[in-house]
Amino acid sequence: MKKMLVIIIAVIFMVIAAATAAAIMITNNPERGDGKMSGKIEALKEDGLYASIDTDKGVIVVKLYYKETPLTVCNFVGLAEGTLDAAKGKPFYNGLTFHRVIADFMIQGGCPEGTGTGGPGYEFPDEIVDGLKHDGPGVLSMANAGPSTNGSQFFITHVETPWLDGKHTVFGKVVEGQSVVNAIAQGDKIKTVTIIRVGEDAKSFKTDQKAFYSYLLPAKEKEAKRIEDAEKKIKSLISSKYPPAKKDDDGVFFFIVKEGKGAKAEKGKKLKMKYKGSLLENGKVFDDSDMHKPLEFVAGAQQVISGFDSQAVKMKTGEKRIIIIPPALAYGSAGAGGVIPPNAYLVFELELLEVK
Repeated sequence: MKKMLVIIIAVIFMVIAAATAAAIMITNNPERGDGKMSGKIEALKEDGLYASIDTDKGVIVVKLYYKETPLTVCNFVGLAEGTLDAAKGKPFYNGLTFHRVIADFMIQGGCPEGTGTGGPGYEFPDEIVDGLKHDGPGVLSMANAGPSTNGSQFFITHVETPWLDGKHTVFGKVVEGQSVVNAIAQGDKIKTVTIIRVGEDAKSFKTDQKAFYSYLLPAKEKEAKRIEDAEKKIKSLISSKYPPAKKDDDGVFFFIVKEGKGAKAEKGKKLKMKYKGSLLENGKVFDDSDMHKPLEFVAGAQQVISGFDSQAVKMKTGEKRIIIIPPALAYGSAGAGGVIPPNAYLVFELELLEVK
């Protein structure tokens, strides 16, 4: 009897072990016939926290950087498993779509509205880590509407996107299924997100509401320090490149290269302006009126970016002025046309030719 009990226990142990092994195996759905997954995921032999994202096109498996970005990973996992209050006990991501897909750039999902305007009902700070970059395909990163506006939306890259470094929180990497990422089209669905914990350390990582709050304060303090350091760096860069520049009351740095002696610009007047625009950080020129013709616009009519407008209206005909516009008064976190990166400081060399 004792021998029989030992055999039964051994059999039960083998069944449990087999089930546990199966839990970290991803296989193709034979009915889908996409051939996107290789079956066994070799990367899951390594300890870590993983997310298996089952989509209309196949399965994407990402490794989550829970040690480097604990708040962001806690948020993602807590929403995925329904353990955060905002998820209301249900898997948040199941059934949502990839609402934004840009070829040779990235796929974006996680919006409950399906438009890019939705979120979980709260925002949390960035966790920018120096060693985590948008350095190739398969980078998992948080979408945002500016600094520290993270919610539920995320994106996965097709290619290297270094202009996003320091502006979006990298919190994971695709370990299998990059071909699925590349095949995703706008409107494709996230069927399920399954969290896989391998190893005791990953299993002990908490992702409930209490844990979220415990990660929140340190992340806020760290991000505040990072922003302060970044602002000091920008001010130092401006001082070194443009020593005479002073910050105006509109938030724009400026200095006058040549005084104007003609008519003063006024709101409602049409201005004719020569200009050259470049990026503060690397000096790259993105536009120059000498390449086409001078710009004509009505001052104060919101026909140009606000930092440009607020400085132009202070000029006199014949004046030459250099201005440095912060992102909030330029193109913000969105950037522009693939030419101006998100959160870029812009330098404009201006010459007011005529006030009409």
